[in-house]
Amino acid sequence: MAGSQPPPVGRVIGTDDATPLAFWVALAEGQYLQLDDVVVCERVVPGLDEPVRVSGVVAQVRARHEGARFDSDVFLVADGVLPAATVEAAEVVTTRVEPEVYVPPLPGSPAHRAAGAGRDQALFFDRMDKKLPIGLGRDGQALYANLEFVDGTRGAHVNISGISGVATKTTYATFLLYALFHSGVLAEEAANTHALIFNVKGEDLLFLDHENTRLDDAQRDRYRRLGLVPGAFGSVAVFAPPRRGDPNAGPDVATRTQGVHAFYWTLADFVEGELLPFVFADAEDDRQQYTMVVHNVTAALARHGERAGDGAWRVDGRTLRTYRELVDLVVEKVTDDVEGPEWAGRAVGTGTVNAFVRRLLSSQRALDRLVRADVPERARHLIETDGAQVTVVDLHNLPDRAKRFVVGVTLRRAFERKEQTGTARPLLFVVLDELNKYAPRDGDSPIKEILLDVAERGRSLGIVLIGAQQTASEVERRIIANSSIRVVGRLDPAEAARPEYGFLPPTHQRRATIAKPGTMFVMQPEIPVPLVAEFPFPAWATRPSERDGPDPAATGAAAVPDDPFVGLPGSSSGP
Repeated sequence: MAGSQPPPVGRVIGTDDATPLAFWVALAEGQYLQLDDVVVCERVVPGLDEPVRVSGVVAQVRARHEGARFDSDVFLVADGVLPAATVEAAEVVTTRVEPEVYVPPLPGSPAHRAAGAGRDQALFFDRMDKKLPIGLGRDGQALYANLEFVDGTRGAHVNISGISGVATKTTYATFLLYALFHSGVLAEEAANTHALIFNVKGEDLLFLDHENTRLDDAQRDRYRRLGLVPGAFGSVAVFAPPRRGDPNAGPDVATRTQGVHAFYWTLADFVEGELLPFVFADAEDDRQQYTMVVHNVTAALARHGERAGDGAWRVDGRTLRTYRELVDLVVEKVTDDVEGPEWAGRAVGTGTVNAFVRRLLSSQRALDRLVRADVPERARHLIETDGAQVTVVDLHNLPDRAKRFVVGVTLRRAFERKEQTGTARPLLFVVLDELNKYAPRDGDSPIKEILLDVAERGRSLGIVLIGAQQTASEVERRIIANSSIRVVGRLDPAEAARPEYGFLPPTHQRRATIAKPGTMFVMQPEIPVPLVAEFPFPAWATRPSERDGPDPAATGAAAVPDDPFVGLPGSSSGP
């Protein structure tokens, strides 16, 4: 063993089989190994100019008495009556063999705790040209993912699973974004790279541009060990739906009253963009016959109408300014004895039309504040991702049906814009929680089709999906399969036993059921075992009480400006 190696922690056991894929190490007196430690040992093979280095990660550790036969012998050993030796051993799962001659380490071979270049080689970090920090290992040193499996060079997309409120899925997704933007791994591309985050729970993601006042020196040091300077996101735009019943269509947020812009679609946007199918975005809808009525009505609205002022839509001389007026018109047309066949379709029966009408009428409360032309049309009323590095779309106050509409329409627009540019750069990262709602395993819907397009073609277009869900078993298989990086936080025991987590060794599956918040199991293509990473406490505020500066709501803040970027860090018009 080279002189630069640390002293051995033990030797390969001869009473348990040693294979090229796994072996056991008995620990020397005064030494220890813990789960996730990196171990390396060598073997001389005839005919090779250099020894074979077998590196691996500790997957299990055991301790037992040798010389005892019965459980009760432990008391005799403790009293010194029965002679027995306490022996600790660690199971090592092989990660890398260099050179690639797959022979087992020989019993009695010294085993070393890998450090420095040896650790980097064992975990393939030495082969990564662009290393993305993903957290700290049990040894307190940085762990990395290969950016080439994130940015589309060799693969793309990240999928995160775990129990809601415990697995910290969204927090880890924002940590990955922070590492992407601030670690230097994107080099000069970072300035033009964008992220689109859908905030589906509470208002925790509305303060990414505020530093976290709870961040202490110990957590700051963890960032520095990852090569990161702790702080808030520098360029953030926040969009929220209009408040229900507000004649000014102000944003429906409670804790952030500055730098938030209300988004909506005019009736002209709705018709010309052919958005009606996203009103019927539940997974079960495409299994119903009335989907043909949806497409017929979408075409008829465009064929028989034209733009009016402030985004209104005029059909047969009738000006429509609210979503309810649009719904009433469509219901009249499809149920009319004369015009019905042209609007609904000639081969469509009455029962199918009635099913369409019932579904359309039920959408009014969910969508009436999102599709409208009853306010003066604003220059910026659509969700844009070009004005800031991070764009947060707040959905938490919307019903599920409205959430699906916003997610589907926004993703389609982003996807179409990337298709039109014809280039993968700059990258767009999309963070979407509750993926099982938008791309469930069973059924079809417009949103699911878009997400499948992102998963299967987004790599070539420069759209990277960072998806999260409580249960990967309920998400469309092709989306999971196309995710190069898979991350697992705290799992429900029943969910951990599902085949979707087969990439986790049995020990890691059991550990995932007791993992503490902030601990993630990260699987990536180059490394054959998951890396157990702990990521630091967020350096950006995750709730109103953590942000720096006074609460605008408590200081009599001015009304929200029409420009969504006024008052945001990095804005030329900011304070």
